[in-house]
Amino acid sequence: MTPLARTPSGDFVAEVSGLAINAPLSADQVAAIEAGMDRYAVLVFRGQPLTDEQQRSFSRNFGDLEAALIAQMSKPEEQRLGSVEMADVSNLTASGALRGRDDNRRMYALGNRLWHSDASFRATGAIYSLLSARVVPGSGGDTEFADMRAAYDALDDRTKAEIEDLIAEHSIAFSRAQLGFADYGPGNEDKIRPVRHRLVRTHPVTGRKSLYLSAHIGSIVGWPVPEARAFIRDLTEHATQPQFTHAHHWRVHDLVMWDNRTTMHRARAYRDLEEVRDLRRTTIKGTGLTAEQIPALAAE
Repeated sequence: MTPLARTPSGDFVAEVSGLAINAPLSADQVAAIEAGMDRYAVLVFRGQPLTDEQQRSFSRNFGDLEAALIAQMSKPEEQRLGSVEMADVSNLTASGALRGRDDNRRMYALGNRLWHSDASFRATGAIYSLLSARVVPGSGGDTEFADMRAAYDALDDRTKAEIEDLIAEHSIAFSRAQLGFADYGPGNEDKIRPVRHRLVRTHPVTGRKSLYLSAHIGSIVGWPVPEARAFIRDLTEHATQPQFTHAHHWRVHDLVMWDNRTTMHRARAYRDLEEVRDLRRTTIKGTGLTAEQIPALAAE
């Protein structure tokens, strides 16, 4: 593994070479990737042409696959990729046509431009995300990552003590509301109800603490909502300073893998709406809760 980025706290992003991930891996190879994730939190695999099934197969080395929320909220005929385990991160309709500027799915997907952690709107969150580039635009469309371990380390002791036991409430509706989106369709109310997570998480292998931030946060338990949202905004501004971030410039057949427990990420804009951008994401389900849930609020 070749380091690509460091933060004031240490290694952050690395490139993996000499490994073909479209074929079965040995137990030692899987363990080496997991060790790399524990150390860096973001791994880049260049030159990896994958079919959807090969991507799913590679991903299953690390746990159970999660159903993409947008696929769960869509009708079968609206799903371009066919499997709810594959998130369609593209600007294409089910028929392969470019989505219009005011297309509802495009409006929903604009929320990916906000700093977030995948699936923090679920009670168990997500472990890894794996994003494969099939078609990339000529310019723009980068993905930026922020190291939440380094951001936590840089906090002063008073702030660390203040946030140690705080519980935040996450919902996909909170992040989309920031952009004025509210059209989830009937029957999806359970999928947008808030869930609870600790604001500070401890990595189960390394023992390192990190901030668990996301645009999906809409409140802090026990705090007035305006105060909570202002506080989360301040923490997010702190955590996304340049010394904690890295931008990935996509090439066709890149696969990037990141740990949602220790990073945030966001997509960047690309200007030419007539260009295709087709990336496909698999996500590893989280295990266990970080905070006690209110039964009526816990999303399945």
